[in-house]
Amino acid sequence: MNNRRNIFIIIVVFVILILILGIKLFITYKLYDLVAYNTEKIINFINSFHPYDDFVFIAIQIIQVLLAGAIPAEISGFVGGYLYGPIVGTIYSTIGLSIGSWLAFILSRRFGLPLVKKVVSQAILEKYDNFMTESGPLVSFTLFLIPGFPKAALCYIIGLSRMNVWIFIVVSTFGRLFGTILLSLSGSSLRAMRIVMLSIILTTIVIIYLLAYLYRKRLMKMPKKVK
Repeated sequence: MNNRRNIFIIIVVFVILILILGIKLFITYKLYDLVAYNTEKIINFINSFHPYDDFVFIAIQIIQVLLAGAIPAEISGFVGGYLYGPIVGTIYSTIGLSIGSWLAFILSRRFGLPLVKKVVSQAILEKYDNFMTESGPLVSFTLFLIPGFPKAALCYIIGLSRMNVWIFIVVSTFGRLFGTILLSLSGSSLRAMRIVMLSIILTTIVIIYLLAYLYRKRLMKMPKKVK
């Protein structure tokens, strides 16, 4: 029992430090352009921390999950590929997103709906309220797989369900992986001016968006029970 309490205290302290870092970065460096999708500003900002820029990038990925997507993962994932290439960019993004997702899940499970209501918009909560009582790995994995889906908010919502934390870590990590790879490839292709490759990737993302929209009702009717 004491071990669990100590682990929880460590997690809370870690989250507080990360959030303090995020707030300090926003105030000190006036990072309002992050929210305004100013990719160039993000790149310059991360590069300014060289040789520790990779740690800053991972911290940004953690923060964007904890803030429920205030910094869009699509933008930060693209920047990761631009700065570090498709492989390293994917690895760094996956590390940050996985840690952030796990922390959001743990915080949601510990503090419950009152915390989730403060982080996640009411519109998203009402739309996916079924996850508060039951959420199956297959449905969750599918939603994490869809580009543009509010995955950060989903981490908090699934934390209210009965899903096992280890199952959640696997589902959220591998569910995000395909989209993370595409974003990293997009950023890398733009930097190398591989326009054909970039066009193919963007076309793939658009097709996935369309398929997800057309079959959204079927996706939400998939089995949800966690055994």
